[in-house]
Amino acid sequence: MATAYCMKCRKKREIRNPRRVMLKNRRPATQGVCPICGTKVFRIEKR
Repeated sequence: MATAYCMKCRKKREIRNPRRVMLKNRRPATQGVCPICGTKVFRIEKR
């Protein structure tokens, strides 16, 4: 399971409903929701 830093909880959380997205500069990323507070979380992946 992918993890990302939640800015609201200030902790690393597992990403709920993760989906792969591509940034403008062609870098892959994962976007989802924090399972605790419901805030959108985002993680930029390595190429």
